[in-house]
Amino acid sequence: MNKLAIINGKLADPAGQSLGSGVILIEGDRIAATGDIPVPEDAQRIDAAGLVVAPGLVDLGVFATDKPAFHFGGITRAALMPDQSLPLDEAGLIRQATRAGKPDFWVHPIAAATRGLKGTELAEIGMMQAAGARAVGTGRQWIADSGVMMRVLAYASGLGLTVITHAEDGGLAGKAVATSGETATRLGLPHAPACAEAMAIARDIMLARVTGAAIHFRLVTTRAGFDLIRAAKAEGLKVSCGISPAYLFLADNAVTDFRTFARLSPPLRSEDDRKASIAAVAAGTVDVITSSHDPRGPEDKRLPFADASPGMAGAETLLALSLNLVRDGHVSLNRLMTLLSANPARILGVNAGSFASGSAADLIFIDPDAPWIVDSEKMAAQAGNTPFDRMPVQGRARRIMKGGVFL
Repeated sequence: MNKLAIINGKLADPAGQSLGSGVILIEGDRIAATGDIPVPEDAQRIDAAGLVVAPGLVDLGVFATDKPAFHFGGITRAALMPDQSLPLDEAGLIRQATRAGKPDFWVHPIAAATRGLKGTELAEIGMMQAAGARAVGTGRQWIADSGVMMRVLAYASGLGLTVITHAEDGGLAGKAVATSGETATRLGLPHAPACAEAMAIARDIMLARVTGAAIHFRLVTTRAGFDLIRAAKAEGLKVSCGISPAYLFLADNAVTDFRTFARLSPPLRSEDDRKASIAAVAAGTVDVITSSHDPRGPEDKRLPFADASPGMAGAETLLALSLNLVRDGHVSLNRLMTLLSANPARILGVNAGSFASGSAADLIFIDPDAPWIVDSEKMAAQAGNTPFDRMPVQGRARRIMKGGVFL
């Protein structure tokens, strides 16, 4: 079995309180030990040269597998949303999805909760779990029928799977493309009040309480939503939530001039909600930061704002934008790696995202101060639909390791 010893790195251990030093010893495709340990004579030494060494990012909820973008952003594992050209609602499609990233990254499919993601009839969740599904998802939509959602939660709970849900009341949101407020009114865009999110979260928390299920709200973006999440956690319910950098660093005024790259789902929120999102990350209410990677070409974005498809290419900018939270003093680098790696791995039930003995040897070497400019025309992703176009950022993954092998 091959032995590697990574030396001279600054270790961003999600379980640690601050950047540490020491050795990461790898045997085969697993981490054997970490810390102040001797380097075996038969181990190959890898000099990290003062870079930050961290677990590979585990991106919880992408809409496309995108090798160049994932490698650029330091993503070693991606949980694939069920919203595909053929919804991931049967075992064969799940098996196919698990192979989509080999040998370059791991793909963990999220099984569709209902057939065709239509929100009416339960899919064969048990068979999809046996085929490799790591969670159950409602997709881009909220399941309006409470009876169906309760059955999804109960079934998933019996299988030990987390339900990943979209938090937006569809009846209230309707065909809205923006959050109600000055910007939407001035632009004449179809809009819905931000409380559509809290209404969806409140119902699903009630159902999770009844069923005892684990539920993850993929994107929570409002102050009212975070208040509900915080209360549910205090109650001891199995509730977690995520957010993407767009909602941390952009508000609804980013859609001014009908910028379709800022057409997202849920839509961008008010400045007050954006500040509440930052505070929720700092307070530990948010469990996961995800890219929500959804590359969209000109055929989807070069349209009138209301007709454009929602979504952004986020994989390449996930790490760099998230590092702003460290520079601004909201979280430590170790805590950031909990949000980007350890927590999503835990929700998916995979032994990765940490430096613990036996954890998968998926690692990235980070230069946190490396400057670069986001350029939608030069992105490695399948499409460059980013609302952060032309923004200067800092932080790059310089090397990436999957299963003990550098890519």
